[in-house]
Amino acid sequence: MRTAAFAAVLAAALAPSAEAADTGFDPRVLVFGEAREEIKSTPITQRPYRPLHVYGNTVRRRHQRGSANQAAVPARPTPRPRTSR
Repeated sequence: MRTAAFAAVLAAALAPSAEAADTGFDPRVLVFGEAREEIKSTPITQRPYRPLHVYGNTVRRRHQRGSANQAAVPARPTPRPRTSR
């Protein structure tokens, strides 16, 4: 029973949906052959989003939001040195 439920959830997660196609999302993690060459020849800002492709997805999001040319903002403020009293 667990195996059947796991297989159903896995199939639903991996099956491409109409919503995914509308957003420019490509569910394939690994691509081979002609599809790989097509993706490689497309500029990184115009490629579809793909799971586990963190760098490319980040570049596309920053490009679409218009923040690609801004300087990187530190994740947290720089700590001030402690002064003794």
